[in-house]
Amino acid sequence: MYAIVEIAGQQFKVAKDQKVYVHRLQGEEGSSVSFDKVYLLDDGTKVTLGAPAITGASVEAKVVKHLKGDKVIVFKKKRRKGYRVKNGHRQSLTEILVQSISAKGGAKKAAPKKEVAPKAKAAEAPAKKAAPKKAATPKKAAAPKKAATPKKAAAPKKAAAPKKVAPKVEDLSGKTVAELKDLAKAKGITGISAMKKADLIAALNA
Repeated sequence: MYAIVEIAGQQFKVAKDQKVYVHRLQGEEGSSVSFDKVYLLDDGTKVTLGAPAITGASVEAKVVKHLKGDKVIVFKKKRRKGYRVKNGHRQSLTEILVQSISAKGGAKKAAPKKEVAPKAKAAEAPAKKAAPKKAATPKKAAAPKKAATPKKAAAPKKAAAPKKVAPKVEDLSGKTVAELKDLAKAKGITGISAMKKADLIAALNA
């Protein structure tokens, strides 16, 4: 026969004459303790489950001794910071001896669920008759489009007046004064003996 029981916030699977190490209990060595939070019982033929605990079931045990567990080293380090901390921890424990497992009472019966009263059916209101839709008013006939007025014929463009061609002016600056005088004589220009080169060019281009 075994049971699953909660002891000091932890759950253990225990049987008769079994030794169990649990968190430190308040009782003195040699005293008896009882645990009533039994969640499961198995007597070899029947398994009883609690809801969550089994009513009346309990586990009786005897406190054998108080002791401390093995040392656990807690070491902390932060590299490149020069931080190193080392601590040790020994958990306070109690050794108990299970003496008996009693299964008085049965599993808690779950409270029967209250029957949900069927919702009263809402009185069927007479369906409102849908108001008849108004007859759609006939759309007005679209007014006939006015005939497009013919575009006026574009007035003929006036013939462009012929551009006056300016008479080409011969570049005489590269010629000598003697050559210019010869040209002036040929054109019948008088008074060329007293003219300078610029005067000759102006008289020839006039």
